[in-house]
Amino acid sequence: MRRQSAVICLDLGGSFIKLGVMNAQDQLILLDQHKIPATSWDDFTALVRRMIAQHHLQFTASSAVAISTAGIVAPETGEIFASNIPAFHQHSLANELGALLQRRVIVHNDADCFTLAEALAGAGKGHKVVFGAILGSGVGGGLVADGRIITGQNGLTGEWGHGPITLTEVEIDGVTRRLPRKACPCGQKGCLDSYGGARGLENLHQTLHDRTASSVEIIECWQQQDALAQQTVQAWLQIVGQPLAYTINITGASRVAVGGGLASVAPLIAALDEVVQGYVLRRTAHRLVVPGEFAHHGGMMGAALLALQNTHSL
Repeated sequence: MRRQSAVICLDLGGSFIKLGVMNAQDQLILLDQHKIPATSWDDFTALVRRMIAQHHLQFTASSAVAISTAGIVAPETGEIFASNIPAFHQHSLANELGALLQRRVIVHNDADCFTLAEALAGAGKGHKVVFGAILGSGVGGGLVADGRIITGQNGLTGEWGHGPITLTEVEIDGVTRRLPRKACPCGQKGCLDSYGGARGLENLHQTLHDRTASSVEIIECWQQQDALAQQTVQAWLQIVGQPLAYTINITGASRVAVGGGLASVAPLIAALDEVVQGYVLRRTAHRLVVPGEFAHHGGMMGAALLALQNTHSL
């Protein structure tokens, strides 16, 4: 995707806004980072304008702005829903920021952007269908087929973390343990998000053992063969592995790239792959579930690649 103009990249998380640039050599360079004004639209837009102005020598007048953001982006209106950034409520980032910056602005969900980056240049390169599984503080996902993001109705494709799907029983050391289906902030009960991400792992440990521990502590103890942590991770692998296998069966993905904080624990992702292989319709000679290669800035990279795709299709 060689071109003359750089792409301005923004990543909007719950705590920080990051600014980067993808240059003409398709290299992503992080330029700046600030705490995001989460409650004020005016303060947010002022910060974006200031950050871009401070680094204007990195861009050209024709440089597009590519944004990856938490939350669900409505394809028709560009509005963001289920976001942890109240300032975005009832605002269309693409249209309103585009008018303020006098630039073309592309906005997309961060999990989708991560998946696109992995499919085109990372762990999913060369695979026809790639699923991105985000195992961060919560659970998210994205789907790419033939190098294109599958957005689906209302931008909901890939949201495997929600719906009444959590197991009510797990096998731990040959003993069946019952689990409650917990209420989720989305309004449903039994969502994978309740047990699947880092906070979910902590909830699961508390539920099974009535003990409080951070996800980092649980993983460290698991790697040290601690008995209680071993039981928690056994249960977690079943709870996460089965829905992920169903997702693979439905989408036909030949590669799952994992992002989020838990992706950095290679033995955990290897164990997850082994569980998933036991539930898919056909085991593969290669690993299905692998850590993503762009865990830190995959959202920004994917947003930039999406902006380039849209430019080339005009």
